[in-house]
Amino acid sequence: MKKIVLSAIMIFGLAFTAQSQEISKHTLGLRLGDNNGFGGEVSYQLGLNQKNRLEFDLGWRNSRDVDAVKGVALYQWVWNIDGGFNWYAGVGGGVAAWDYNYYNNNYRYDDSGTYVFAAGDIGIEYLFKEVPITLSLDARPEIGSGYYDDDNFGFDVGLGVKYRF
Repeated sequence: MKKIVLSAIMIFGLAFTAQSQEISKHTLGLRLGDNNGFGGEVSYQLGLNQKNRLEFDLGWRNSRDVDAVKGVALYQWVWNIDGGFNWYAGVGGGVAAWDYNYYNNNYRYDDSGTYVFAAGDIGIEYLFKEVPITLSLDARPEIGSGYYDDDNFGFDVGLGVKYRF
């Protein structure tokens, strides 16, 4: 009887261990997307516990007409799907500064500004077991005031590659 109870406890514990997720304490990487003229972002994630983390992103763009920099902070909830697959959702906000310079023959338009925004985040990620790399795909809607194109709503789809340490 003792062996049956011990075996049942071990199987029960193994079932919970197989479904547990692993959030790294620290990750650092790149997130590539395009939101209102923003391209790449350097991304840092700080694991708070096994279900929550903070993400900080610093984005930039340098193009022909628009130069910009953007900082984002997000609080995320993480749920395990299966194995190394997790999905996550989060809320946060940020601040950005932009400079718009458009020149075309005799027409010239210069403007610059800053804006603040609220952001949401939903995505899926895969944590490789053999190497400390995470791949992610997410969507980030943003709403704020002062965007350079007079549209107060942004939507970004990003692809991330992060190193876990």
